[in-house]
This record gives sequence, structure tokens and C-alpha cells, in this order.
Amino acid sequence: MKINDNFKIKGLLELQPNVFGDDRGQFIETFNEESLKSLGFDYQFKQDNQSISQRGVFRGIHLQSKPHGQGKLVRVARGSVIDYAVDLRLGSNTYGQWESIKLTAEKGNQFWIPDGFGHAFLALEDDTIFCYKCTDVYAPNHQVSIMWNDSDINLDVRSQIDIPLLISDKDQKGLYLPEYTKIINEELQ
Repeated sequence: MKINDNFKIKGLLELQPNVFGDDRGQFIETFNEESLKSLGFDYQFKQDNQSISQRGVFRGIHLQSKPHGQGKLVRVARGSVIDYAVDLRLGSNTYGQWESIKLTAEKGNQFWIPDGFGHAFLALEDDTIFCYKCTDVYAPNHQVSIMWNDSDINLDVRSQIDIPLLISDKDQKGLYLPEYTKIINEELQ
């Protein structure tokens, strides 16, 4: 396993496991706690999730607020996605900025998104299987959705695919960044 931390936003990581392939297919060890600890990646996970999406599905921008914030280690088991992490850590130098990475089943790469980041992805293929390891369990009363097309964040989603996006009603009703910032500031007072 190799870890890449060459992102402009600190805390984000790409994990690249070894991929073993032959004429039968491939084998990837997707998680090994001891190997990751030896590389300085030491997180405890409490919940695993999986979704299946058709080409053009966009899910996000999601996060959970304190005290149920979630770090997520995400990967694709089938297909490919553009995965997005949006820095929503109030006071961060990169607040409101984002990074993206292409995750593919063939490459087996994974993306670490720490607690305090919003997360989203765009499915690039039909029947894409997306897997998440989360550091806390789902807490519906702490779930936050940020508008996927917020001009203050300005994700490049539409430039990544040539078909209409499929976005849930919930994700069409998210908060805009200034609204989210105001709510977080009020909670801190």
C-alpha cells in the first residue's frame, strides 16, 4: 500500500493498494489495519456503506456535524467516479475549497476524506458500486447537505460528463455555503 498526500488541501490522502492481476482477474487487499498503521494512517471505523449508481448520478455534498462527524475512506468496487472533498472546517485556510480524484475499480485507489469535509461523487459508469468506511455511524439529526451547484464552491461536475445529472430531491435542497457558515458560527456562540 502506498499513500499519496500531494493535495493542496491538507489532510486528504489517496491510498493505492497493491493490485495483483492475472488471466483469472485481479485481487486487491482493500484494508489492512496493521499495514496502514505502519504508514501513519490510524483510524477506527464504525460503519461500512455501499451504494450502486447509474452513469450521471451525483451524490452529495454530504457531511455529518459534531459530535457525529465522519471521516470516510472511499473506493469503487465496480465502475468509476469522480470523487470530491470540500473543506468545510470553519477557520481552515482552505474553507470552501475542494479537491477531486478519479477512483476506479481497476486501479483500486481509495480516497481519505477527514471529518469536517463535505463529500460527493459523480458516477461515470452504469452500475458503479461505491464503498465507504466511516469513522462514526449514521446520525440523521446531524446530517448536512450542501448545494452541489453552489457558486461559492464551484465544483466542476457538469464538465465531467456529457449527459444530464441525476440528483436526489434531498440534494437539490441543500444549504448554500453562506447559510452553512452562519449556522456553524451560531452553534459556536
